[in-house]
Amino acid sequence: MRVAIAGSSGLIGTSLVASMRAAGHEVLRLVRRKAAAPDERSWDPYAGRIDDGTFDGVGAVINLCGAGIGDKRWDDARKQVLHDSRVVPAEVLSAAVVEHGVPALINASGAHFYGDTGSRIVDEDAPLGDMYLSRLTRDWEAATSAAREGGVRVVLMRTAVVISPSGGVFGRLKPVFQFFLGGKLGTGEQYFPWISLDDVVSAYRFVTEHDEISGPVNVVAPTPATNAEFTKAVGHALKRPTPWTVPSFALKTLLGGEMAHELLLAAPGLTPKVLESHGFTFMHPSLPSALTAAVA
Repeated sequence: MRVAIAGSSGLIGTSLVASMRAAGHEVLRLVRRKAAAPDERSWDPYAGRIDDGTFDGVGAVINLCGAGIGDKRWDDARKQVLHDSRVVPAEVLSAAVVEHGVPALINASGAHFYGDTGSRIVDEDAPLGDMYLSRLTRDWEAATSAAREGGVRVVLMRTAVVISPSGGVFGRLKPVFQFFLGGKLGTGEQYFPWISLDDVVSAYRFVTEHDEISGPVNVVAPTPATNAEFTKAVGHALKRPTPWTVPSFALKTLLGGEMAHELLLAAPGLTPKVLESHGFTFMHPSLPSALTAAVA
C-alpha cells in the first residue's frame, strides 16, 4: 500500500515510517517545508496547500499532527496552539481524502477523551469526559467529520502515554528516578494509561491494514496500572527505590492547577476492546515488559 503520513518526524511517526517500510508499504512523508527527498511531499495545513499529486495512488493517510500537551504551561495562548495544531491539519486532510478518493484516514487522538473515570475501567463505548483535554479531543475527532460523511473509513486512535527508550514521558522521568527522586504523584490511586512505543506503532500498522476497523480505538496496553503501580515498576526497572510522594499542591504550583490535575492526577482506566476483538497481539502487554524493553 502507498501510505501518506503527516507528523512523521515525531516520536511515533519516526518509528512508524520505518515499520511501514519494513512491512513492504511505500511511505510518503508530508513535510511543512520544501520537499527535499523523493519520499517527501510539501504541505501547509494553515494555508490549505498540499503539493499536486500527493494523494495519487494513496490507500491511507495517517495524521499524527498535534503539539505536545505537556511541553508548556497551559495559558490561553498555549491552549489555542494545542487546539489549532490538531484541528486544522485534521480538517485539511479530511477534505483532501474525500476530494482525492483516498479510502482511509487514520487520525491520532487521545486517551483523555474519557476524562477521569475514577476506579472504573472503560472501553470505546464510554462517553465523553468532562475535562479540558476531553473537550480538546472531542474537537480533534470532530475535525474528521468531512471524511466520515464522505464515505472514508476513519479510525480515531485514542492513544495512551507512550513508553519509549528515549523521549516521551519515560524519557523525562528516567533521570528523575536515576537520581533517587522518583515517587508517586498525589495519592497514586489514579490510573496511568500506558502503551509501549512498539505496540503503538504496531497498532497503527494493524488498523491501516485491516479495513474492517473504523471509529474510536483505544491504543492502550491490556493491563491497566495506577500511578503508584507505574512508579513502583519504573523503580524496579531502573533498580532505584521509590519511597517519595509528590504532593498534589506541589504539582499544581509547578504546572498550574488544571494542567497538573488533568495530566498527572486524573486519568481514565482503559481497555483496548477494539484491538483485542480484532486479534491484535501486544508485544508488551505488561508494564514490566514495556519498561524492561525501554531501559534496555
